[in-house]
Amino acid sequence: MSTTREMSDPTDIPDRDSLQPGPTALRILVGAQLRRLRESRKISREKAGYTIRGSHSKISRMEGGRCGFKLRDVADLLTLYGVADDTERQALLVLAEQANAPGWWQDYRDVIPDWFEAYLGLEQDAALIRTHEIQFVPGLLQTEDYARAVVVQGHKDEPAELIEHRVELRMRRQSILSEPATHKVWAILDEAALHRRVGGATVMRDQLRHLAEQAELPHVTVQVVPFGSDTVAGGVGPVTILRFAQAELDDVVYLEHLAGAQYLTKDSEVRPYQHLMNELSVQAPPPSETPEILRQIMAAM
Repeated sequence: MSTTREMSDPTDIPDRDSLQPGPTALRILVGAQLRRLRESRKISREKAGYTIRGSHSKISRMEGGRCGFKLRDVADLLTLYGVADDTERQALLVLAEQANAPGWWQDYRDVIPDWFEAYLGLEQDAALIRTHEIQFVPGLLQTEDYARAVVVQGHKDEPAELIEHRVELRMRRQSILSEPATHKVWAILDEAALHRRVGGATVMRDQLRHLAEQAELPHVTVQVVPFGSDTVAGGVGPVTILRFAQAELDDVVYLEHLAGAQYLTKDSEVRPYQHLMNELSVQAPPPSETPEILRQIMAAM
């Protein structure tokens, strides 16, 4: 196995023209366009909500891409905002209709908490996924046996069929890695996560071997922050930053907690996590050293 591969810039995203936004990204794009139109006409959210027989909070959810769209509501808002050109109206209405398409994860609603569904859509649409893990190997890079051990650990009292449904969902998420032209993953792992024997020695050894193989892929970058590193993410748990091909979409920081998650989108909130990820990537050994690090850990097991 070669240990010489380096990615010149893992933050580069694939060619924008090769990426078609999915429903989640489309909801954000349509919502942002509706917000720009409303603000350009100096119309309040309260007035816009009244127009569509709703509230200002509904307008806020629509503009943030946090809900689906009723085409009648979008049409009424376009009229309120003075958009009379039929071509412009139809273009936005078509996007709104496409944004309502159900995601593949609808088949797993029985094991998806409400706060995680939005992440699945964002992950599917992201061109670059940067993640820092301190306890486990990231879900996108887990083997099936390792994933099952993690799921059982977190859901010990669940029936076996729900456990398997959760594992199946995690494996389905990994399908984005089969499309190197559209997705890149950059994972930075704390070394402690690689020494924690999730599922036992055999499962862990297979997981480390799989991680080394994934790290060789041109669209996957894996770095390990060693125990002796001076750079630590003090007080910060797992962090994921999602970047999109569409220039109109800002980065999203996803922070998962025990019973929920935060989605940060404001520049002032996102910037510290971007800085943290950059610092970790600079201080950790380069990606070319990752296979050897993994081999040493396997040898010591």
